Amino acid sequence: MLGLGLIGGSVARAATRSGMEVRAWTAAGRGPRDAVHHGIEAASSLRDAVAGADLVILAAPPIASLALVDELAGAGALSREAVVTDVVSTKAAIVERARAAGLRFVGGHPLAGRETSGYGASDPELFRDRPWVIVPPVPPDDDAEARVATLAAACGARVVRMTAADHDRAVATISHLPLLLAAALAETAAADTDWAGARTLAAGGWASMTRLARGDPEMGAGILVTNADEVAARLRGLATVLDGWAADLTAPDAAERLRARLESARAIAADGPGDS
Repeated sequence: MLGLGLIGGSVARAATRSGMEVRAWTAAGRGPRDAVHHGIEAASSLRDAVAGADLVILAAPPIASLALVDELAGAGALSREAVVTDVVSTKAAIVERARAAGLRFVGGHPLAGRETSGYGASDPELFRDRPWVIVPPVPPDDDAEARVATLAAACGARVVRMTAADHDRAVATISHLPLLLAAALAETAAADTDWAGARTLAAGGWASMTRLARGDPEMGAGILVTNADEVAARLRGLATVLDGWAADLTAPDAAERLRARLESARAIAADGPGDS
């Protein structure tokens, strides 16, 4: 396990609880030291962490995980049979980087998260009944894919197989655009001349709408930059929709238009995805 924050720590704890042996390493070293009391072995270096491993999991933020792909390719520490996977929120960039590096790689993404971060926030039940996307390798490698599916099952997750492109389009809509929107809402509110007074009245609606903006900035920036084209496309679509709302606010039949839009949005939200 390379990286041991919220997601990596939750995977490691669930895997350990299922009987798997987990050895973890991070550049800072704090997460692995804290994880020892959960039965997770702290590795002294990246080479020590991956030596003899059947499955190596990249659980650092997106940009750092791309760098780990390069480091693994050049380290010569992986066994010939070792499979590398990841838990990064975007897939196309890391799948392509791993292919170019010649790694035996299966892209993965467990869709569960919280605005908290670090190993202390980890939870072995975080992925229970949540989707875990697996990007089947090209050319096919059934054994490698099965190892990642076994890990997902150990965490209680449901395996969903998708191409990297299909995954990135989907999460741009249900995860990455909401992150950007939450941050933009916070920026917009803070720039308002009435913000000092408005913030004293903020309650559940504000907390819900800005929850994602309270996450790790490094993680968020890495997610957005590695899926920039898809997020930008969704952002342009959102701008068009917002223009429509602005027009409806001042229409002669504003109440009827807004009620209809809110009823439609309510139905979509009630049938939509859970937290990701």
